[in-house]
Amino acid sequence: MSRLYDRVALITGGNSGIGQATALRFAREGALVMIAARDRSKADNTIDEIRSDGGEARFIMCDVRSPDDCNRAVQATIEIFGGLDILFNNAGLVPYGTILETDTSTWLDTFAVNVHGTYFMSRAALPHMIDEGKGVIVNNASDWGVVGAQGAAAYAATKGAIVQLTRSMALDHGRQGIRVNAVCPGDTFVNRWRTNERGAAMTDVEFATYLAELGEEFPLGRVGLVDEIARGVLFLASDDSSYMTGQLLIVDGGNTAGGASTRYR
Repeated sequence: MSRLYDRVALITGGNSGIGQATALRFAREGALVMIAARDRSKADNTIDEIRSDGGEARFIMCDVRSPDDCNRAVQATIEIFGGLDILFNNAGLVPYGTILETDTSTWLDTFAVNVHGTYFMSRAALPHMIDEGKGVIVNNASDWGVVGAQGAAAYAATKGAIVQLTRSMALDHGRQGIRVNAVCPGDTFVNRWRTNERGAAMTDVEFATYLAELGEEFPLGRVGLVDEIARGVLFLASDDSSYMTGQLLIVDGGNTAGGASTRYR
């Protein structure tokens, strides 16, 4: 039987990148998927693909910086699908820069999306899960939440906060039947990488060269694919990890095996 048969999953930022790949992976495993994001146009193709494969998915407009939006997303998921079994807190921003290079608005907005969004959505979902006596929350952290990051101060700070929030939530809610873990992706190919430092789209040749040079920095010799991260999220969301809570699943091609992480931009 499929690993998530008839379970209801809410995925923030599920319209692109890791979130989109996870929505597709969950649906293939039998889950009913709610995609919560700010851009519906990006989600429509994902929903069409899920339905064409015989699955079911819906979309709800949601800005995770808003506690009201998070409450509405959870309530809509429960009303449409009859419950909420899995929450994947995936929405996030990835700004680059040292403290001196990061302006105040960027710093605050990165925390608002990455940390406050995880808090708001978890706070909205937990009462239902507690009432049901079961539930799974997976937070998207980062290998840069485990080791320091060069040139990405705001991002690394938020991901370190998510790591500790994950552990605290696991301790607080384990006896209520709720498991909370975090996936920590390393460098994973997403479409925004095609834009160079000047803000222009790379040519295919430029991009292939960039990926090859970047991949040489890691033990496996390449960057990750979004579906490779999605499979890690699936493991944490399914009963395959039934005796795991408060843990970090690092999926980074060996990037942090030596206790360090490198800058790639």
